Amino acid sequence: MKTEKSIAIQYDQEDPLQSFRKEFYISDNTIYFDGNSLGLLSKRAEQAVESIMEAWKRHAIDGWTEGTHPWFYLSEQLGDLSAPLVGASTDEVIVTGSTTTNLHQLVATFFKPDEKRNKILADELNFPSDIYALKSQLKLKGLDPDDHLVQIKSKDGNTLQTQDIIDGMQDDIALIVLPSILYRSGQIVDMETLTKEAHKRGIIIGFDLCHSIGSIPHQLTEWDVDFAFWCTYKHLNGGPGSVGALYVNKKHLGKEPGLAGWFSSAKDKQFDMEHTLTPAEDAGAFQIGTPHVLSAAPLLGSLEIFKEAGMDQIREKSLKLTNYFMELIEIELTDYAFTIANPRDDQTRGGHIFLEHPEAARICKALKENGIVPDFRNPNGIRLAPVALYNTFEEVWETVKTLKEIMQEESYKKFENKRGVIA
Repeated sequence: MKTEKSIAIQYDQEDPLQSFRKEFYISDNTIYFDGNSLGLLSKRAEQAVESIMEAWKRHAIDGWTEGTHPWFYLSEQLGDLSAPLVGASTDEVIVTGSTTTNLHQLVATFFKPDEKRNKILADELNFPSDIYALKSQLKLKGLDPDDHLVQIKSKDGNTLQTQDIIDGMQDDIALIVLPSILYRSGQIVDMETLTKEAHKRGIIIGFDLCHSIGSIPHQLTEWDVDFAFWCTYKHLNGGPGSVGALYVNKKHLGKEPGLAGWFSSAKDKQFDMEHTLTPAEDAGAFQIGTPHVLSAAPLLGSLEIFKEAGMDQIREKSLKLTNYFMELIEIELTDYAFTIANPRDDQTRGGHIFLEHPEAARICKALKENGIVPDFRNPNGIRLAPVALYNTFEEVWETVKTLKEIMQEESYKKFENKRGVIA
C-alpha cells in the first residue's frame, strides 16, 4: 500500500541526492520543513565563513585582493556560481544587497514614466515588501500609488490566472513586477509567456525569484526576461540575512544604474576616485555599496553544492516529495477538513505544499511540539517545504502520521489559534 512506511524507505534508498543530506546540520529530533523560509546550515557554508574569517585574520586590508577568495571580486565570483541556477550568462548576475534594496535599484533603473506610460503592474498576492518598495518608487516620482500601482486580483485567493495578468497589460503600464512563485500557495507563474506578452506591448518585465531560486530551474535569458532579483537564505541555504542577488538581461548591460554607488564602478576605474561614474559593463553596475563579505561568505559553500547536485535532479526529487506528500494527505487526512491549496500539476507547483485549515495556527504549534517545523501563514495556511537536498521521504511519511495523530487526539486544542510575533 502507498501508505506503508516501507514505500518511503524505498524511495529514500533510490534517491540519487541522498548523499547530500549529510552535508547539512540536521537535528536528530527534528523534521525541518521550513527551508522555504530559512534553509539549513551546510558544513561547506560553515567552512566558507571560516575561510573568509581566516583571510581577514591573515591579510587584513590586503584581503580585498589576496587570499583564496579576494573580497573585491567576491560578488562577481558568487554571480558566476549563481548564473546557471537562473539560466543566465555570468555577466548578467551579481550577488549584492538585499531583495528589497535590489528591487529599489531595478525599479529606479527601469521605471521611466511618461505621459502615456506611468503605471506599474503587480499582483495582490505578492509578498508585502515588494509592494512597499513599488509604492515608494511611485511616490518618489510624484505619483499616487492608489492610481499608478495596478494589482491583478486573484479569483480564489491563492493563485493567479495568466490571462488575467495579460489582460492587465494596458497601454498605460510602463513596468511589470511579479513573483516567480507565489509565497503562500507555491504556484509557479508562467514567466516565459508573460515576458513574451509584455514585450509585445513594449513593457519592461521583471520577477522576484525568492521562492523559486534553488527550487526550480529557470531560463531567464532564453525567455528574454528584463530583470530579476532574489534572496539567498531560503532554498539556497545562505544563512539568515545572507546577501541578495539580481539579474539584468545582457541587452540592458551598459545602462546606467538608477541608484549609483561606489561599487557600481568599472573595476579598473573604481579607485581613480573620479566624481563621474564609469559604470561596470556587466551586472556589477547595479551594485551600490561595499559587498557584505561576511554575509556573502556562506554562499561560497552552499552554491558549490548546487553545482554538484544540479537543478534538474533537485527539481525531479522536489516534485516527487511534494507529490508523495499530497498523496498521503489525501489518503490519511480526508476526515479532518484540510484543503490542499497549492497547484496539483507539476508544471505550476513550486517546492512546497500549502494546506488550509481553520485551526492552522494551533496545528502548527502542535507540530512543533512534536518536533516538526512547519510555517504558518495568516490566517489559515500551513506551508510544508520538503527540500530536495536534505529532506527525506520517510520524514514526509512521519509528518503525515503525526498530523493524523494530532487531529485524532485533538491535541492542537491546548494552543491558542493565533500566530506568534514571527510566523
